[in-house]
Amino acid sequence: MLKLLKSDYLKYKNYGGHFISILFFTQGFWAILQYRMANYFFLKLKLPIVRQLILSICLVWRKGIEIATGISIPASAKIGHSFYIGHFGGIILNAEVVIGNNCNISQGVTIGVSGTLENRGVPIIGNNVYIGANSVVVGQIIVQDDVLIGACSLVNSNIPQGAVVLGVPAKIVSQKSSKGYI
Repeated sequence: MLKLLKSDYLKYKNYGGHFISILFFTQGFWAILQYRMANYFFLKLKLPIVRQLILSICLVWRKGIEIATGISIPASAKIGHSFYIGHFGGIILNAEVVIGNNCNISQGVTIGVSGTLENRGVPIIGNNVYIGANSVVVGQIIVQDDVLIGACSLVNSNIPQGAVVLGVPAKIVSQKSSKGYI
């Protein structure tokens, strides 16, 4: 947990943040801090009574973060190292989402469930993915590594490595990747 928190903190620091501003004034980091701690307890605690007690406290903390920041990251989500939330507000992640390493998301992003019957599911997001403001990524899809999802896009189909996608529904507009955005 501490190693993951350190990688998240260093990413914020690389974007120009200072310790005091990151810890006390960066709402995205607050949500990540809460998620990392809750996820650690979700994965590591095995004693049922202790687990329920600690996870109940984490749930209340998460709800406080949701109210204060508009960011919802459930403890059961799987998020790799160096996760960065650029701006707070309106960020909803499904409890079953998988997000790779070194990813950035902006305000207004939803990553959730969609589809029917055997096609119903939650996205798997690769490494080095940038998701622009007010984008929606839904369904049983895979967004491969180094993808850039432009602002206000709806991604509901698989996206190949290095693609830049934009629109509703999202279409590939180039293969310039997320380099320079992460």
